[in-house]
Amino acid sequence: MGHREDLLEGAKRCLLEKGWVRTTARDIVAASGANLASIGYHYGSKDALMMAAFLQMTEEWGDEVGRSLAAADPRGSRNEHLASVLDALLVGFATNRPFWAAQLEVIGQLESNPALKEKFAEVLPSGREGMVAMFEGVEDTEVPTEATRTAGAFYHALFTGLFVQWLMDPTAAPTGTEIVEGMRRVMTGTALSGEPVPES
Repeated sequence: MGHREDLLEGAKRCLLEKGWVRTTARDIVAASGANLASIGYHYGSKDALMMAAFLQMTEEWGDEVGRSLAAADPRGSRNEHLASVLDALLVGFATNRPFWAAQLEVIGQLESNPALKEKFAEVLPSGREGMVAMFEGVEDTEVPTEATRTAGAFYHALFTGLFVQWLMDPTAAPTGTEIVEGMRRVMTGTALSGEPVPES
């Protein structure tokens, strides 16, 4: 690898080990074996490098989840499919907690970092598109614009809420079946029903 790739890998390691705020340019240099001047040469700034590393990690996570879902059993009802996708996400959270902790920390920086906020806004539509593709089991290219705007926003909200709940207390995070049942109750106006969630 060249310095550009080395820096990217070093920044990814720093994000997982130290987080966004505590990572310095010198930390990245130490982790990558590159030199301090190469950060400015290849990326313009430490924050730009960190953002590139963060986005690449997110893309890698998406590819990994896509592979795991592609290998899942396609049989079953619509509800069972959604529950299985949600359960797969929960398993993914558990296997890479530092990544999700970094996600939450980066989100917390948006108000104080206009450039970071602008970059998030720029990639938000493609993120929503990817959410629809993941939950519906299709390629990104098969997702219509209106589906991205509506279902994508819903899936993104659901996903973000799920990983934040999981980070707060993994033992209290809902199962896929519980989430699907919760959606059913909300949509049918039976959210206050005291009936137990059916066994999956």
